[in-house]
Amino acid sequence: MRHAFLGTELPIVQAPMAGSQRSRLAATVCAAGGLGSLPGAMFDAAGLRTELQALAAQVRGAWNVNFFAHQPPAPDAAAEARWRERLAPYYAELDIDPAGVPAGAGRQPFTAAMAEVLEEFQPAVVSFHFGLPAPELLARVKARGAQVWSSATTVAEAVWLQQHGADVVIAQGLEAGGHRGHFLSHDLGLQSGTMALLPQIVDAVSVPVVAAGGIADARGVQAALALGAAAVQVGTAYLGCDEAETSALHRAALRDLAAPTELTRLFTGRPARGIVNRLMRELGALSPDAPAFPTATAALAPLKAKAEAQGLTDFTSLWSGQNRSGCNEPSAARLTRALAGL
Repeated sequence: MRHAFLGTELPIVQAPMAGSQRSRLAATVCAAGGLGSLPGAMFDAAGLRTELQALAAQVRGAWNVNFFAHQPPAPDAAAEARWRERLAPYYAELDIDPAGVPAGAGRQPFTAAMAEVLEEFQPAVVSFHFGLPAPELLARVKARGAQVWSSATTVAEAVWLQQHGADVVIAQGLEAGGHRGHFLSHDLGLQSGTMALLPQIVDAVSVPVVAAGGIADARGVQAALALGAAAVQVGTAYLGCDEAETSALHRAALRDLAAPTELTRLFTGRPARGIVNRLMRELGALSPDAPAFPTATAALAPLKAKAEAQGLTDFTSLWSGQNRSGCNEPSAARLTRALAGL
């Protein structure tokens, strides 16, 4: 059986994970019968074209390319100065000259240049995080026949997405690893767990709904499907696969199932779920001192690099969902089939 709106054998979607994967993971998932995803926000137009060429050469069926739909913040020298002041003791500890640390954005939003690259490859699915891009960019994507997906963390966001052109809504529960997809409100108290959010979104919209967050095995997949999901998106479990580019330090942290996760804005300026580390404990995971997304990342980069060289994850964004029990399968193909109960 092929899923009509997915065009795949299995109702399994591999979550796009910027910084932890490239085309190899996506292609492997596609070959195994799922929908592989490429995180486009980590590339410029030339880099995106290179990765899509690699993906298109390996995959004959459907695949997904994901982008961020945020609005870049206006430069804020005062906010950047406050952030670097908070980090000053760490720079001193690791003997880093803060004057030599450049500022900059860590991730790029979807642009006309990205849309032009997509038109060369015509992916079956183009997904977005943080809402949807400008109407003219969205129209360019849909004009080439791609399905448009986007994440919702509340029922209100799901309804908004359907009203503004999304063909599929991803119901992202609070358990999910990495960045929250919220865009209508920054109040995290409005967000629900996956199994509470999912049936409410299914009842509120007429488009297919994909469940995401805290799902790591076939039991979770079946529970989500029973609650009305048309498919399930899984991210954290794939971080343990050989085809992912997860660092050795990150993989070791994922194997410690007792380590708690928390939402933090320290690493990028926007709430994202990761395994608690030194920076989160000492500065406060949701500290307002981190500047607006995605500008917080640059100041942390040299701290991360120097600490990791010493085998430490003190300044590393250890993205992870609350359920890491599925991170013990090294083969992305086997994991995809196992999630589908095969």
